[in-house]
Amino acid sequence: MDIRDFRSQTQHFASDRQDQILKATKALETIEPARTRRATLADYRTRVDEVFGALTRLRKENDKKREKLRTLRESFATRRRNLSAANLLPNPTPMNPGWQRQAQELGALSTTLSRARSGLVQELVEVFNIVEVGGRPPIGGKAGTKGEWTIGDLILPVPGDIRRYPPDHINAVITHTIHFLSLLTFYLGVKLPFEITWSGGKLGVGSPSIGAGRGSEFGGWAKWHARHPLHLSSASSSISKDKAKEGEKDGKTTEIPATHAVADSYVEQDQPQSSFTTALAMLLYNVCYLAYTQNVDVPLAQAGDVLSNLWSVCCSPDLGKKSHETLPRLQPPTPPGFSLDFAQLLQATTAHPSSRMRPRSANMKTQTRGGSRREETRIVEEEDGWDLVEDGNDGFM
Repeated sequence: MDIRDFRSQTQHFASDRQDQILKATKALETIEPARTRRATLADYRTRVDEVFGALTRLRKENDKKREKLRTLRESFATRRRNLSAANLLPNPTPMNPGWQRQAQELGALSTTLSRARSGLVQELVEVFNIVEVGGRPPIGGKAGTKGEWTIGDLILPVPGDIRRYPPDHINAVITHTIHFLSLLTFYLGVKLPFEITWSGGKLGVGSPSIGAGRGSEFGGWAKWHARHPLHLSSASSSISKDKAKEGEKDGKTTEIPATHAVADSYVEQDQPQSSFTTALAMLLYNVCYLAYTQNVDVPLAQAGDVLSNLWSVCCSPDLGKKSHETLPRLQPPTPPGFSLDFAQLLQATTAHPSSRMRPRSANMKTQTRGGSRREETRIVEEEDGWDLVEDGNDGFM
């Protein structure tokens, strides 16, 4: 009996609960729009508070910037007033005894340093024995001829005549020239555009190579930073030897055509090593820039006469007056005043450069002092594969 009563009560309470839930749901449906409006309003208020907070921060930042701007304006105004007051002052006159004494001491020190550099350079020229051999002045309306410049009793030919000499000769004379140029720039305190390094890590140890250092874009040389060998290898010589042997088997000898002037560089069509040619052009550019620093003008047509240009540098009246190391200081290489472009120099060096004018007639005949004729000489290719000019009488009075 008790269990039945309990079940009936449970069913009654369940039905009452369901009725209450329905009533509550209906009641909520009536107040739901009001609750949604209140929630939306609260969200809007939160967003407005955030906007007001950001606006407050922006106002503070603007106030700080206005204060900073006001300070800068006051500072600029003060500077303008100071500049105006300074312009109203009379120009300072160099009559201060202390200033004059310092200027005199600096001038005397500069003169002494220039003389010391000139003395070292003259000793350097004598040690390396840079001289011009041969040639003659103009006589009787006839044009004179240039001689050959030598360093250490070795001839340094112009780029057009390099293939007339064996590779060992070219390597030796270029090594002498590099040593001389390194010491000369060390004495003068001049930094060159292209830096020369040695495979052994020390000056004169190993094989030299050259490449651009750091510098300005004037002259178009700074981009040539790759290293190029400043010496000739035996690879080209071995190829020329094979070609010479093949020519001997065929019974042919390399000769200069009768219509070809000896004044022009006549070589075989095989081009020299382009890397060595680029390195040689870099060396020529260094010499031209060194001449510019010592107030010596070297035109593009004369850039190939390396020893002649170095001799002009050593004989310059302004030798040693300016340097990269001491006052008055030179601008870093290369300044806008140095107008030589490396691309033009490289093109002039590689595009069939002309050789030095030799003191001989174009028909390749030589004469003795009494005017007697000698046999016509031929230019043959030696065993090393380089064209060498053999002359019966290269001497002139």
